[in-house]
Amino acid sequence: MRTFDFTPLYRSAVGFDRLAAMLESAARTSEQGWPPYNIQSTGENQYRIEVAVAGFSPEELNVEVKENLLTVTGRKTANDDGAERTFLHRGLAERDFERRFQLADYVVVRNADLAHGLLTIDLARELPEALKPRTIAIGTGGAALIEGKAEKSGKKVA
Repeated sequence: MRTFDFTPLYRSAVGFDRLAAMLESAARTSEQGWPPYNIQSTGENQYRIEVAVAGFSPEELNVEVKENLLTVTGRKTANDDGAERTFLHRGLAERDFERRFQLADYVVVRNADLAHGLLTIDLARELPEALKPRTIAIGTGGAALIEGKAEKSGKKVA
């Protein structure tokens, strides 16, 4: 039995319902193993997703991002070559699929490329300037001008 009950997490944690829903969704979709994919880190804030989509053309694939959810869908068009094909072995699954990836905040899709049966999606984390760490200069109690006289650390300077 590979199912998990996340109900206790909903009862005991306040404000983590989105996290629990993500865990529950991941547990449900982990059983779907097609199409296979890789997720790799290509830099400190760069990532790459590779999805094996052999047999699909760029027109049959769709990559969409909406509210931190990256959705890759493949809709196989009917073969209209006129002749019925007879397979002795059919190893390439030419079936429709939908694969979803939950993105963290501030992760954006840079580009998508299809080559040699692999759909490559490049991602980057872009923090807004307000969230980036910054260094605050520390003052040394420098001279202040009060009533025409320079004053430093409470002592008058002539």
